[in-house]
Amino acid sequence: MRGTLALRITVVCLAVAGIAVLVAGLVASRLVRSTADSVLQQSLRDQADVVAGQLDGTGIGNRLAIGKVAAVVRGQGIEVVVHRVSGQNSGQAAAVRAAERAGLTSGKDRSTRVSIGDLDYLVEVRPVGPQAAFALVQPVRSAEATQHALVRNILLALGIGLLVAAVAGYVSGRLLGRPLRRAAAAAGSLRAGRRDVRVPVEGPAEVAQVAGSLNELADALARSEARQREFLLSVSHELRTPLTAVTGFAEAIADGVAEGPDARRAGETIHREAQRLERLVSDLLELARLGADEFQLDLGTLDLAALVRDCAEVWELRCARSEVPLTVQSDPGTALVTADARRLHQVVDGLAENALRVTPAGAPMVFALAVAEGHAHLSVRDGGPGLAPEGYPVAFERGVLNARYRDRRPVGSGIGLALAHGLVTRMGGTLTAGPAPEGGAAFTITLPLAQPS
Repeated sequence: MRGTLALRITVVCLAVAGIAVLVAGLVASRLVRSTADSVLQQSLRDQADVVAGQLDGTGIGNRLAIGKVAAVVRGQGIEVVVHRVSGQNSGQAAAVRAAERAGLTSGKDRSTRVSIGDLDYLVEVRPVGPQAAFALVQPVRSAEATQHALVRNILLALGIGLLVAAVAGYVSGRLLGRPLRRAAAAAGSLRAGRRDVRVPVEGPAEVAQVAGSLNELADALARSEARQREFLLSVSHELRTPLTAVTGFAEAIADGVAEGPDARRAGETIHREAQRLERLVSDLLELARLGADEFQLDLGTLDLAALVRDCAEVWELRCARSEVPLTVQSDPGTALVTADARRLHQVVDGLAENALRVTPAGAPMVFALAVAEGHAHLSVRDGGPGLAPEGYPVAFERGVLNARYRDRRPVGSGIGLALAHGLVTRMGGTLTAGPAPEGGAAFTITLPLAQPS
């Protein structure tokens, strides 16, 4: 099982504190030992200087003076070794060996550390007179005791630090985990279908960012589902009309009500409405495939000017039947772009069909092609009623225009513009909507010019 955030933060805090303890302990131990040795050596050196000054006045052979000195320093764990004029050395055997190794008979001041067996000794040698000398010898075990006490105190302080780190890590983890747990609960509610769930935006910047993103996701899901409902309603409306016509005329033929010319008209109506249903279903399938990774385009270099001329030849007849004059505006020369010719032709036909549907008799429809700044711009414009200013930004969203205008003017399936926008985008271009100079709407395809090979 995955550990909680509080547990992980606590473990991290303990690990950091543990590493700090280890490093600080090693450094402190070395510093304590070296400092303790230095302090003891300096203290022993000062005492040796004081003793030497006293013995200069009384003489090294004065037993009373040496006895007093030995009594004072022994209370501090220090042994006195005396080298007399006769050549004899007095004192404890271990201290004598340490003093002799340190240079008791050298006739010079000596300050050193001597190891004998498993013990270390600090030794201070001072000559007194021409042939006499003494040495103060202190075992280092007293320094080690001081060092151990200091290390124990440091480890105690650092142990308390570890405890504080554990408590602080746990509390911090709980505080940080609380808004994340709220976000997780909100995500579970969103998964269950609720869209009114919101998370308080609080805590550190990163946690607040997660909460804000989750709230934005909830808003986006609510908007998306609302649009899907509107789209389904518009598609259902579009399906119901031809299905009603097909069902009614089919029943008339089956019941023998429509005979002769009436039966023929009924058959034509059924055929026309079936084609409408086929186009609607085809658009739905194309739109669904467009969002899939396996959707393929046959890209190649084509002359956009030639495509405009081909489209104009097809639409001139249809526009003439509706008494809508079609005009072609195109710069001379070619406009080579990289696109799928069949799909681009499909987009232009779809835009032209939408334009002709809303353009009244006598109003113009225009195919306009222009080249500027390395791009080709192909516009399909009409003299129809156009769109409200707020309609252009949402023109390519599925079913939006259909739901808004279906009770006021002829409309399509509600997915043609979304399909056209997706196709143009897949070909590396853009499709935009805006008002046309002719008074209606203008839909403009923009594609980058093909680079010369």
